[in-house]
Amino acid sequence: MAELQSVERALSALLDGVSPSEPEWIDCTQAAGRVLAETVTARLDVPPADNSAMDGYALRHADAGQALPVSQRVAAGHAPEPLASGTCARIFTGGEIPPGADTVVMQERVTMHEQLAIIPDDIECGDNVRRRGRDVRASTPLLEAGTRLEAAALGHLAGQGITQVAVHRRPRIALLSTGDEIVEPGQTLAPGQIHNSNRPMLSRLLERFGADLVMREHVADDFATTQRLLGDAAACADIIVTTGGVSVGEEDHVKHALESLGRLDLWQLAMRPGKPLALGRIGETRVVGLPGNPVSCFVGAWVYLRPLIGAFLACPRMATLPRLWARADFETRTQARRHYMRVGLEFTPEGVIAHAFADQNSAVLSSCLEADALAVIPEHTTVRAGEQVECLWLTE
Repeated sequence: MAELQSVERALSALLDGVSPSEPEWIDCTQAAGRVLAETVTARLDVPPADNSAMDGYALRHADAGQALPVSQRVAAGHAPEPLASGTCARIFTGGEIPPGADTVVMQERVTMHEQLAIIPDDIECGDNVRRRGRDVRASTPLLEAGTRLEAAALGHLAGQGITQVAVHRRPRIALLSTGDEIVEPGQTLAPGQIHNSNRPMLSRLLERFGADLVMREHVADDFATTQRLLGDAAACADIIVTTGGVSVGEEDHVKHALESLGRLDLWQLAMRPGKPLALGRIGETRVVGLPGNPVSCFVGAWVYLRPLIGAFLACPRMATLPRLWARADFETRTQARRHYMRVGLEFTPEGVIAHAFADQNSAVLSSCLEADALAVIPEHTTVRAGEQVECLWLTE
């Protein structure tokens, strides 16, 4: 029997020699979820001028404690006049501080008497003033290469008036579902057949991770067909993902077809679920052969496909899943394989609790429905309720 390989060795083999995909320029309106290929430099100070953080009155701090006439009204979006000596300006949130003013007192602390604003004397110089460039300074890095463009990043770009950015091309993925027993949802099941749950599940995960699915095919349990479709996929994809056909049965053809077209880097892992996982290459195309059981596909996508896609996108955030420690509410024991248990996380004042799904079998997809994390139980380990376990947080 072949020696079982470690998860770390599998990841090293999978990621070895990956080059980031080439950049392409796109409109920011289409950039949500994409990864920057180049660092973006700020063009403008944000805010562009000192402005008021409150509705109130702008004045020279030296005039605090006096009754001041209101010499102008400053709303957001309108340029103020220089502040006349011995006066204050009515100002609204976001309004630009008039030249000569250095402080804003909130309107609730000001009393009006005979057209005069009575200013309290216990205010600090600079109160309620947002200084120019407090958020962003022009000519400084705004967003680093490798940043995934989500809501705040897109807002940052818009605040600079930037309309186009260079992002890494999404890696192209071919998804091949093997097995005569697999039929698509909507088709009538014959005896011994099951619906293809892996394709929609993996399609969604791969899209969330930032890939572009360019091919989805069903592969019959036949060597010649498997070989032909693997070749077709290698011609159009950066990554081929297969489900099923990587075990030791007579109808498992993916491993042998891969070896006939390219090379097999690694097979059979010391992990549960996901032991019969095949990694290899056809030319420059990476091949990840996942087991057919749906939980094995789910776990394999997070452990292997997410960092592989992250390497193509040069996105450091995707290189590893965030890790945290949680108190187990379960007991388990492992033997020669590391176990990735599906757990829900409960955040309490006393700490994080990991609630394990009762049935951890690799065919029980319902164990993934409420999974927030994968509790990693090392080989030859006994975990008792109340002990701390390391968890991989399933987040992008």
